[in-house]
Amino acid sequence: MKPILICMGVSGCGKSTVGALLAENTGSVFIEGDDFHSSANIAKMKAGKALTDGDRKEWLRALAQEIEKADERLHIISCSALKESYRECLRSGNPERVRFLLLNGSREILQSRIEARRDHYMPASLLDSQLKILEQSPDLQVLDISNSPEVLVDEIRARFDF
Repeated sequence: MKPILICMGVSGCGKSTVGALLAENTGSVFIEGDDFHSSANIAKMKAGKALTDGDRKEWLRALAQEIEKADERLHIISCSALKESYRECLRSGNPERVRFLLLNGSREILQSRIEARRDHYMPASLLDSQLKILEQSPDLQVLDISNSPEVLVDEIRARFDF
């Protein structure tokens, strides 16, 4: 079976862009993690309020259930997965297949990307709250977002030999 790759990181890191491009380039399944947020969570973020662990609980469970249903094809999922406990929840759906790709970069790059977006509910004012709770761990494959999405996709494909 092929892996389930979770493109993770704070808002503005490019997880949806890189994930969708990787899925397109590999003919794999792409799942947008933001689509699993409740309307209450989206409204809270739009209002500039950071989500709590309790707010994220059902969202993470829904994604874990989606991961559990994954067939043998390569699956790419975009999800912030900022804390190790969140990643453990996501892993619980299919622990032997899930791998995490941390799209990481400077606060300046992230801020400028968030401010440039016009169609997203996540305001730049929440960036610092996300950076504050981001937990790195040795199991993360870290990628530098100063590279283009195309370069990142090539790097991921080389690391995983697709």
